[in-house]
Amino acid sequence: QVQLVESGGGLVQPGGSLRLSCAVSGRNFTGGAMAWYRQAPGKQRELVAHLTIGAGTTHVVDSLKGRFAISRDIAKNTMYLQMNSLKSEDTAVYLCFVRSGYDSYWGQGTQVTVSS
Repeated sequence: QVQLVESGGGLVQPGGSLRLSCAVSGRNFTGGAMAWYRQAPGKQRELVAHLTIGAGTTHVVDSLKGRFAISRDIAKNTMYLQMNSLKSEDTAVYLCFVRSGYDSYWGQGTQVTVSS
């Protein structure tokens, strides 16, 4: 059974940093893509960043480039999202996602709250 478990969220002051983790268990993916999404209250879920599993290429959406970075530790089967210079508008539930072939999986999400 594939499980995605996010961690690392919490309350942080504006300008602070957090690193989110997404631990994948139950399957070692060799192809497809992994991604971080976020969903703020009353808003649609939006893509934050993604990476290709095979080639390891990464992409952060334009509005977050320079502040957010996505990475993966293959040995730990874990994906990360480094978030710097956080703003109040970054407050959301952050979810990880994996797609491989016809299969796709979501984590439960981790809450990130940016507030003074």
